[in-house]
Formats: sequence, structure tokens, C-alpha cells
Amino acid sequence: MASEVEQWRKEVVAQACGGPSRPNKEESTQDLQDKIANSYTLVRVIDNCMASSPLSMSCSLLTCESNDSLPLVDDVHVVRVDILVDPIDDRIDSSRKVDLCPPSVEAIVLNESTLSCENCVDPRICKNCPPLEYVCDVLYRTQDEQFMRRRDELKKEVKTMLSNRNMKQLEQLEIIDNLHRLGLCYHFEDEIYSILNNLSGKTSKRDHLYAKALEFRLLRQHGFNISQEIFGGFFGNIGLSEIQYSEDTKGMLYLYEASFLAIEGEKELELTRNWTEKHLREYLENNSNMDQNLAELVHHALELPLHWRMLRLETKWFINFYKKRQDMIPFLFELASLDFNIVQAAHVEDLKYVARWWKETCLAENLPFARDRLVENFFWTIGVNFHPEYGYFRRIATKVNALVTTIDDVYDVFGTLDELQIFTDAIQSWNIDKLDKLPDNMKMCYFALDNFINQVAADAFEEQGIFILPYLRNAWSDLCKSYLREAKWYCSRYIPTMEEYIDNAWISISAPVILVHAYFLVANPVNKEALHYLEDNYHDIIRRSALILRLANDLGTSSEELKRGDVPKSIQCYMNKTNASEEEARQHIRVLISQTWTKLNEAHDVAAHPFPKIFVTCAMNLARMAQCMYQHGDGHGGNNSTTKNRIMALLFKSIPPAYKCSSANML
Repeated sequence: MASEVEQWRKEVVAQACGGPSRPNKEESTQDLQDKIANSYTLVRVIDNCMASSPLSMSCSLLTCESNDSLPLVDDVHVVRVDILVDPIDDRIDSSRKVDLCPPSVEAIVLNESTLSCENCVDPRICKNCPPLEYVCDVLYRTQDEQFMRRRDELKKEVKTMLSNRNMKQLEQLEIIDNLHRLGLCYHFEDEIYSILNNLSGKTSKRDHLYAKALEFRLLRQHGFNISQEIFGGFFGNIGLSEIQYSEDTKGMLYLYEASFLAIEGEKELELTRNWTEKHLREYLENNSNMDQNLAELVHHALELPLHWRMLRLETKWFINFYKKRQDMIPFLFELASLDFNIVQAAHVEDLKYVARWWKETCLAENLPFARDRLVENFFWTIGVNFHPEYGYFRRIATKVNALVTTIDDVYDVFGTLDELQIFTDAIQSWNIDKLDKLPDNMKMCYFALDNFINQVAADAFEEQGIFILPYLRNAWSDLCKSYLREAKWYCSRYIPTMEEYIDNAWISISAPVILVHAYFLVANPVNKEALHYLEDNYHDIIRRSALILRLANDLGTSSEELKRGDVPKSIQCYMNKTNASEEEARQHIRVLISQTWTKLNEAHDVAAHPFPKIFVTCAMNLARMAQCMYQHGDGHGGNNSTTKNRIMALLFKSIPPAYKCSSANML
């Protein structure tokens, strides 16, 4: 088996390097298809072999620029994304611009090894969190310009539909809702704003719950001022209203979803949320003749409300759901499928770029105690801003995330307290003279960070003429000071009060440093008033997004991190203060998350703060990404199968399109 694996590996490398690839003319198409199917089986064999033996950590890329470099079956290029034992260096031109078209023929190979304490060059603690291994098969045809042309045609059809003055307002709202959930809103922002602006400020004449709830949710999530009074008599006395609409399951579902956009003081919406949740659960438990599509929506909402979901994952899920609906609009489904694949291709280009950067830093090989989580770090950025035109944001944000993960592990598992104090002092002063007493790998970490933020600052100065270096340095200094404080707590076995913990932990979760970078990456022009809230006194938008990230992280990671040896989290701090059980403490944290979301919802009012809408969206999406990443445990640091499946779904598994033509089709 070892020789067979080695031979197959060599064949893949040869193909990637432009070696012999086309089938023998005498070889039938069926023979070739059988051979390819066998190679797919071998991919899984290789995956299993590697899982049993540690490999050297690396993240490499293969790019086949020629259409002749991979086997063809009916003009379909077979592109394998596999784990290879040896890295293939420097196959990608880092200067290559982001292309919104799907690549003609490309294979991205992520070589991320299993990691054990025996691999560590230093006998200090190791987090022992092996990177995930991704193996997938992707099929592309080569005529990708056809995708772009077809998408433009479909966008025109949607715009024509939205401009139809004979369409009823409820129908318009339903289309906008579908566009949002299908991930298409960014193409039609002007048209959507025009429709919603026409509705805003008018007295709603809709007399059924579903329509009112849909109108409320869409207006509020798009930043329009709308009061909960729109529901009027629907609230009343909840107990007395049961008979009135207890059978309106669709209305209850949409009211439940709308309640998650409540702001502080809207007690009726908060009470309604509990009531509708109770009845929706009863609907699933007691109704044997239920509408299956409606039941699927209800189950989906109860698992996690729409307002808290990662947008890109919701898009993938809803596209598959939408095609089953009887009221499905074919050209809308086709556009959603096509757009998903085009955006996915742009994301893969971004991932290739950061993979090359990560390898060039040499941090993974020189800091083997740290988590090698490049793909997961990139996954976060898709959640924060998936729009294809923000490729530069995703690339820089991935670097931020990778450096945060590495420095976090320096503080958590590697540095002694004295070394961490020196490292923190160096970050605060940005003075290399303080590094003399540190191990070489900690020096390397410092220089990687310093080089990175100087480059980001230089880019910003060149593009906008603003000097942002002090803001970036301040954010990283705050982060490292919070890490040091936690290290001191751990070394002294100190259990902080809940207040002490939260006061430090919303910074140590890294959201401020992420969002400070995000502001300068998406805001153009920069607002001078906003700069005040990025230096000395972080704005509530940043604080609230950070708190949700911290609390969601605690729910998903606290048990495992305590086993590995870490500072007590919010759950343990609350238990220590109140003598509550772990489940009671977890429920308290869930309540805090819900309350913080209610406060964060106030950010929809862009007139109340100096930040642009795109930045507010990024801050909210970071909170949504936290709900996604820690929904089923530690989706970032641990070997979490849910995270792996989600990454595969968004990056490596395209959607079969509804449209077919003779010259272009993605399978």
C-alpha cells in the first residue's frame, strides 16, 4: 500500500507540474472514468494513512495554468484537492489579481499535519490540536466567461421584477426576503432601498401576522426606523391571544424571527419570543400532518434564529431549501446557484493568497506548539464579509486571525511569565531592544506582527493618505496586555469575579483588534470621529460584538480548555460566585448573549454613531460568526467535524446550476 500511495502521489505532483496528463487515444472514456473513480478512493486511503502518522506542518498550493495538465472526461477537467506528503513550493503568483470568474483549472492543496507533543522542539506545553485535513473533488468546465454573462442576464430579470409597479407590497417583501437569504441582496441594494424606503413611515395596512412580522424584520435589518407598535393588537394579552393565532404557524415563525431584532425597552417583543418558541416547539412535537417545508423552516429557526446566523452558510442552506418550494422562481434559483459558485471561486483565490503568505512566515514550523489553523482563520473572514469585491479585506483579516491565534498560544502554552512580561513590554513600546532575553521563536512572532502591521499601515497611507499605525499598534498592545493579565491569573490560580473576567475577556477574545483592522479595510473615507472610538475608548458596537464573541467562545470551549489547563472562563466565574451548577451557569451565559444582541441591534440606526453601514455589518457578522463557530463546541481550536463540513460546503463544494448550455456548465 505504501508504494501504491507513493506512486499515486508522484502522479498527482507530475500532473500539477505539467507532466503527462491526457489519456491515451486508445483508452475509452469509460476506462478513464473508472480510473478516476479509483483515484478518488485512494484519496481517502491517503487521508486515513496520514491520520495515523504525524507529518511536517505545511500549507502548500498547486496551480495548473494549462488546460492540458489534468485528465479530461467529456471536456470536464478533474481537479483534485488532496493531502500530499511533501509540499510543492511557489506555484502561485502572489501578484495575481482577484478574479471573480471560477478558475479554469486549479487545485488547492492544503497540507496540514496532525500534531502531537512529540513534534515540539521545546518541552513546554502543547495544545495538541491537530489541524483539519481537507480532501475534496471539484469539477469545473473551462468556459467561465459564460457564467458571468449568464449572471448579468439573470440580474436584469430580477431588476425588472423588482421595478414592477403592479406587484403587491407583500410580494415585494417576500422577494426581498428571498434575495437576502439567497445571498443576492448585494446586487440589488438600490432597488431594495427604494422599495423599503417607500414603505417606511407609512401606517401598515396588513392585517395578518405573517405580513406584519416580515415587514418589521426587513425594515429594521435594513436600518429603517420602525416601532414594535406595528403589531398593535397582535400583542395584547399573550394568554388571551392564543386562540386568535395559535394555528397561524407561519405567522408565529415570522414573529419569532422578528423578535430577535428587538432593541432595549421592547419588552413585548421579548415576551413574544418566549411564547412563540413554546408554540413552535409544540407544533413540531404534536403535528403529524404538518407542512414539511414549513416544519423544516421552524426547526431551522429554533436551532438558531436567522438574525444570528452566518450569512454565507445560510445562503448555502437556503438555496437547497428554496429549490423544493412550490413558489420557487426558476431564474432566481438559477441566479443564486450561479452567484454562489462565482463568489466561491473568488474566496478560493483569497485562500490561495493567504496560504502562500502563511508558509512564507515560517511560523507554523518554528512555533510547533501553536495551532496551525489557516483555513479556519480564513473561514472567519467569509463570515464577516463574503462580498467578492472585498478580497483585500479577507486577505488582511486572515493574517490578523492567524497572528492572533499564534500569539494567543504563545501566552497560553509557551512563554514563562517573565518572558510574557518582556514580550508584552516590547509590544507596548515597539522596541526591539527588549527582545534580547526571549527565545528565538518568540522574537520571530514579534517581527512577524511588526512587519505585518507596518505593511497594512503603509498600504493605507498610500491609498487614503491616512496614518493608521498608532491605532493598529494600540489594538495589539491592548490584546497582549489582556493576555498577560490572564496568564498572571492562571499562574497564581486566581479565579476572577465575573465583572473582572468580562472587563478583560472582551478584549482578550481579540474582537477589538479584528474590528480596528476591519474599519480601516472597509471604511473609505475614514471618519475622524470614528477614530476616537478606535484608540482610547472602544465604541459600544465593538464592545458588544466582542462580548458576544467571548461568551459564545466560553460556551463552546471552556470545558476542553480547562482540561488542557487555562484560566477559568465566564461559566466557572459565575459558578464560583453564585454556587450555581454548570448547566445553570451556561443558561445564564445564553441569557447574557441574548441581552447583548438586543443592545447590539441598536447599531442598525446609523445616525446614532459615526461608523458606516459596512463596518456595522462586519461587527454584527463577527458576532454571528461566533455563534456559528462555537455552536457545536470548539470549532476553531479543536478538531471539530462540524467546522470541517461547513468549510467544505462553502469553499470546496459548488452548487449544480439550474442552467445548462453547450459551452459552459459547472458540475
